Amino acid sequence: MFSGIDEVDWASMEHAYGPADDVPVLLRGLASADPAERESALDGMYGAVHHQGDVYACTLACIPFLFELAVDPDVQDRGSVVELLTSIGGFDLDEDDDEIDEDEIEGAANYAMAAAAVTAGAGVFFELIADEDPGVRLAAPLALATLHRHPVRVLDLLRERLPAEPDEEVRLALVEAAGRVALRHRPLAGRVVEWLTLLVDRERAPGLRLAALAQLARCCPDALPRDVVPVVSGLLRELRTAPGGAPDADPDTEPEADAEVEPEPETDPVGCPDLSRAEPGAAPTLVGQLRALSAQDSAGRGAPWAADLLRTLHVGLDDRVGDRTALLVDQLRSPDRWQRIDAVRMSGGLIRAWRGSYGELVALVGDQLADPEPRLAEAASHVLEELFSLAAPTADALAARLAADPGGWVKEWASGPPGLGSTVKALSRLGDARAVPALAAALELPEVPHDVGFAVAHLGRAACPLAAALRRRLAGVPLDEGAYDRASPLLAGLTGLRAGEATPEVLRVLRGAPEYRGEWLRTAALRALGSFGPAAREAVPELRAMLRRPGTATEAAEALWAVAGDRDAVLPVLTEGLGSDQVHDRRAAAAALGALGPQAAVVAPRLRGLLAHDELWLRVDAAIALWEVTGRPEESTEVLLTAWERNRHVRVRVAECLARMGPVGPASTAAQVLRAELSSVRRHNALDGGYGSHDTYEDEKLLALCRQALRGTGKGSTA
Repeated sequence: MFSGIDEVDWASMEHAYGPADDVPVLLRGLASADPAERESALDGMYGAVHHQGDVYACTLACIPFLFELAVDPDVQDRGSVVELLTSIGGFDLDEDDDEIDEDEIEGAANYAMAAAAVTAGAGVFFELIADEDPGVRLAAPLALATLHRHPVRVLDLLRERLPAEPDEEVRLALVEAAGRVALRHRPLAGRVVEWLTLLVDRERAPGLRLAALAQLARCCPDALPRDVVPVVSGLLRELRTAPGGAPDADPDTEPEADAEVEPEPETDPVGCPDLSRAEPGAAPTLVGQLRALSAQDSAGRGAPWAADLLRTLHVGLDDRVGDRTALLVDQLRSPDRWQRIDAVRMSGGLIRAWRGSYGELVALVGDQLADPEPRLAEAASHVLEELFSLAAPTADALAARLAADPGGWVKEWASGPPGLGSTVKALSRLGDARAVPALAAALELPEVPHDVGFAVAHLGRAACPLAAALRRRLAGVPLDEGAYDRASPLLAGLTGLRAGEATPEVLRVLRGAPEYRGEWLRTAALRALGSFGPAAREAVPELRAMLRRPGTATEAAEALWAVAGDRDAVLPVLTEGLGSDQVHDRRAAAAALGALGPQAAVVAPRLRGLLAHDELWLRVDAAIALWEVTGRPEESTEVLLTAWERNRHVRVRVAECLARMGPVGPASTAAQVLRAELSSVRRHNALDGGYGSHDTYEDEKLLALCRQALRGTGKGSTA
């Protein structure tokens, strides 16, 4: 093995972390008899040689040696090697719709060469599909479906192998590979659908039928049975009652002391080493941590693969929100805690990406807060935290959990400041006063949680009893290099309460802000003073003086206007800000000028000149400010609607302006745009593969603003 490996000029190549002269050691490590050494080598391959899916010259040079490893029966964990080859060769340039620029040409060429090299050797996977090692058999089907040049042969082999395969997870992998063939080779989709439909209809194991349904949803959702919801619900019930799928198994149940316990296998179901058996003192690896998390999540489950099948099914059902909701409702009523944990997690993904009627679903998620299994209750609180007003059906359940678990009010982290627990945040975001005791307790801690201020702001007037504690803590903040981290949560809370009585404490911070992060701290203090309005009149001299201070002049002018309404003092500063070299400063100045309304009408020509600026967000801010200072919506509306189509993330800001403009004409372009948004099932900010904690909140806000604009219930012009 490894003939010629030392003849390769590895030192002339590079990987993600520098010279590739360590690659031979990694390759030999993959063949080691020591599980820890194999794991470390695999971690190095993914971490450096194939870093985040990249393909380097050294990655290409590894391919022949990886094939040697994959077919050598004396090598352990060969399934991991097959997965690595599949990842290296599985990149499809045709799936990338973006044009490749000059800097990416070399990388694209490497991807193409890797695909060609691995595909050329993919014939060996035919032999591996019947290998003695179940981990190899588990990885081989997807490798064939992804890499082999003759998909008809692959599909025939998958069908032939299924009846002979003894391992349940491998059978599921065979079905998944068929779905992959259908997706990559659309002319074969009909044959795949026909086979999958037979698997669904026949009297087969519930897991196999569920896998077939998941792949039907993935490659041809129209072929799903009309009664897919009751069918899947029935299969889940069968899985619960099958041997090993105890209907109410406690994920943390320990075997009785006198019970006979079977020895744990040395490998997990995909042939990976059991990391709990790693040698003491061994350096942790990312691969190892991922395997450990997977093993922990699977421990005690009768069908650990069911969650992945259900996720695949949900992805395939796509915008069939009603069916997906019904499935999750049924799952949340299951006596099996693991099925409910999976349903809670998938409920969060559904609500985050799709609009729908979720009252019943959310209420059932809230019911899980009272479950004694901590992972289930914690998963539910995390989902509810992101729902804001949509979590209203669970207010009582959240309050009950909050009262029962004071230890969970604040979360400590290995690094960084503490934060509020999910239950506290969820209840605060509902504006529920029952969160106040938890926040009061958090304000007495030596280090105030970094997100206290945001929770106070959501509570609004209900949080007024916290004002005294916020003032007291702010008055005691040392004005040293750590001042911003300690003071910003307190300033955010006082800003949300508009607590003008805290002006002396805020002025102390404003005057004594240290050099380190001083501008950030002054900006936070100025925002607080601006929120206080006329109640902060004693700050006027300080605000006037800060109009001449670079960096915070715009924020000082904005605060001075809110506190004293001194147009003559702030207008020149804000007008000058419109000419800044920094787009951020120009945007801030435009927004502040809009707050002046008609009293800033003199700057209309300057704002009008920004409507054609290259930066879209500046165009939007200028258009909104132009309407606010002139009261004429026509020219602003055109700019706003153009931005709406070009960047979905600007829609909330645009809708806020349209709602304030007053009634939108029923036949106008704006009305058509708003109605189209309301008719969309997909949330405007839903992303594939990522999300933000406020995405649902922002989208629900957008929907409310669209309805408000169409009803014409906005406040109208600032004139």
